Amino acid sequence: MRVQVESYSGRKADERPVRFRVDERGCEYVVEEVVDQWYGPEDVFFKVRADDGNLYTLRHQTSVPDGEWDLVSFRKPERS
Repeated sequence: MRVQVESYSGRKADERPVRFRVDERGCEYVVEEVVDQWYGPEDVFFKVRADDGNLYTLRHQTSVPDGEWDLVSFRKPERS
Protein backbone atom coordinates (compact mmCIF):
# COMPACT_ATOMS: atom_id res chain seq x y z
CA MET A 1 0.00 0.00 0.00
CA ARG A 2 1.44 3.38 -0.98
CA VAL A 3 2.05 5.93 1.74
CA GLN A 4 3.20 9.53 1.77
CA VAL A 5 6.22 9.95 4.03
CA GLU A 6 7.89 13.01 5.46
CA SER A 7 11.44 12.09 6.32
CA TYR A 8 14.36 13.54 8.21
CA SER A 9 17.28 14.40 5.97
CA GLY A 10 20.51 14.76 7.90
CA ARG A 11 23.77 13.84 6.27
CA LYS A 12 21.82 11.99 3.56
CA ALA A 13 18.38 12.35 1.99
CA ASP A 14 15.44 10.42 3.45
CA GLU A 15 17.52 9.25 6.39
CA ARG A 16 14.49 8.13 8.43
CA PRO A 17 10.73 8.67 8.43
CA VAL A 18 9.28 11.21 10.88
CA ARG A 19 5.61 11.06 9.86
CA PHE A 20 3.50 9.27 7.28
CA ARG A 21 0.03 9.33 5.81
CA VAL A 22 -1.86 6.24 4.73
CA ASP A 23 -3.64 7.23 1.50
CA GLU A 24 -6.54 4.84 1.87
CA ARG A 25 -7.64 6.14 5.27
CA GLY A 26 -6.15 9.63 5.09
CA CYS A 27 -4.79 9.27 8.64
CA GLU A 28 -1.49 10.90 9.51
CA TYR A 29 0.88 9.32 12.03
CA VAL A 30 3.93 10.72 13.80
CA VAL A 31 6.86 8.32 14.16
CA GLU A 32 7.73 8.14 17.85
CA GLU A 33 10.50 5.53 17.51
CA VAL A 34 12.44 3.71 14.81
CA VAL A 35 12.46 0.21 16.30
CA ASP A 36 14.54 -1.44 13.58
CA GLN A 37 16.05 -0.71 10.18
CA TRP A 38 17.45 -3.04 7.54
CA TYR A 39 18.59 -2.93 3.93
CA GLY A 40 17.61 -4.95 0.88
CA PRO A 41 19.27 -4.85 -2.52
CA GLU A 42 16.97 -2.07 -3.77
CA ASP A 43 15.18 -0.90 -0.63
CA VAL A 44 15.56 0.19 2.95
CA PHE A 45 13.01 -0.93 5.54
CA PHE A 46 11.99 0.82 8.77
CA LYS A 47 9.99 -0.75 11.59
CA VAL A 48 8.48 2.20 13.44
CA ARG A 49 6.21 2.81 16.41
CA ALA A 50 3.72 5.54 15.60
CA ASP A 51 1.85 7.91 17.90
CA ASP A 52 -1.14 5.53 17.89
CA GLY A 53 1.03 2.88 19.64
CA ASN A 54 1.03 0.49 16.66
CA LEU A 55 4.03 -0.91 14.78
CA TYR A 56 4.40 -0.26 11.05
CA THR A 57 6.97 -1.50 8.56
CA LEU A 58 7.72 1.04 5.84
CA ARG A 59 9.73 0.27 2.70
CA HIS A 60 11.57 2.97 0.79
CA GLN A 61 12.68 2.14 -2.74
CA THR A 62 16.27 3.41 -2.98
CA SER A 63 17.22 1.96 -6.37
CA VAL A 64 15.75 4.97 -8.23
CA PRO A 65 15.80 8.70 -7.51
CA ASP A 66 12.72 9.81 -5.54
CA GLY A 67 11.82 6.18 -4.85
CA GLU A 68 8.36 5.39 -3.56
CA TRP A 69 7.37 4.47 -0.01
CA ASP A 70 5.11 1.53 0.82
CA LEU A 71 3.42 0.26 3.95
CA VAL A 72 4.57 -3.36 4.15
CA SER A 73 2.98 -4.42 7.44
CA PHE A 74 0.98 -3.20 10.39
CA ARG A 75 0.74 -4.75 13.85
CA LYS A 76 -0.89 -3.83 17.10
CA PRO A 77 1.46 -4.32 20.06
CA GLU A 78 0.95 -7.41 22.17
CA ARG A 79 -0.64 -6.77 25.52
CA SER A 80 0.80 -8.54 28.54
